[in-house]
Amino acid sequence: MVPAGDKAVHELLDFYLEAGVDALLGEEPVDRFAAEEAPAARPLSPSIAAAPSPALPQRGAGSASPAYVAAPPPPDAAAMEARQAAKSATSLEELRAILETFGGCALKATATQLVFADGNPQSRVMLVGEAPGRDEDIEGLPFVGRSGKLLDRMLSAIGLDRTQVYIANIVPWRPPGNRTPTPQESQICLPFVLRQIELANPDILVCLGGPSAQTLLGTKDGITKTRGRWFTFNTGTRDIRAMPTFHPAFLLRSPLQKRFAWRDFLAIKKALAG
Repeated sequence: MVPAGDKAVHELLDFYLEAGVDALLGEEPVDRFAAEEAPAARPLSPSIAAAPSPALPQRGAGSASPAYVAAPPPPDAAAMEARQAAKSATSLEELRAILETFGGCALKATATQLVFADGNPQSRVMLVGEAPGRDEDIEGLPFVGRSGKLLDRMLSAIGLDRTQVYIANIVPWRPPGNRTPTPQESQICLPFVLRQIELANPDILVCLGGPSAQTLLGTKDGITKTRGRWFTFNTGTRDIRAMPTFHPAFLLRSPLQKRFAWRDFLAIKKALAG
C-alpha cells in the first residue's frame, strides 16, 4: 500500500506532467547571464609544477570534436533569414527540409522535434493552430493529443477526416511547458507557415484559435468576435476564404462553446459544397 502522502505527491506530479510541466525551478531567481567568478587559483606543489604537461589531443581525421549548439541570431536577423529561407522553398518537402536546418528560433533547441504538418496537402481545407503541445512534440504531428481527438470528431461531423484536410501550426516547435509562443517567436516562424499555406494552396483556411487568426488575418479582435466570420486571405498567388473558430483545447475547457464551433464547421461544409 502506498502511504497517503506519497500517493498525493504522485498524483500532483502526474497532474504537472499532463499540464506540460517538464522543468524544475527553484524559489529564488537565478541570473544565467551573470558572469561567474572564477575560483582563486591555488599555487601548485613543487612536484606537480615540475611534472610535464600532458599533450593536448590534436584535431584530425580520426579525432572527434565536441558538439556545440550555436546561439540563435538576433530576432530581426532571424526574421530576415526566415523570410529568405521560406521564399526559396519550391515545394512543401523543401520547406520542411529548410525548417529542419533553420537555427533562427530558440524553441528548436528545447523541442524534441519539428512538428511540420499532417493530413493531405492536396486537400481543399487547411487548418492552422498556434503551436504544438507535449503529445505533438513526442509524435512529431500536430493535433494528436486530447484537442486533436476533439478536432477529429469535429471534422467527422461534417464528413471530413485527416486524409481530406491539411493541418499545421504557426510555430512548428513546442514551447517549453506548453507556454504561449512569444510575439518574436511567432514572427520568426511566420514566413514559413505563410509559404506553407501558399504551397498547399487550399480553397479554405481555418484559423484555430485567436492567436492563429490574429497572426494570419491581421485582426486585433478576440476570437469571440472573429469566429464564424469569413475573411479574405491572400496566399501570395490568389485570395481564398478564411474563417477563425475556437481552438479545440479551448472547447475542452469551455464545452458550452462547442455549439458555436459547430455552426462554424457547418458554414465550412456549406462553402465546400458551393
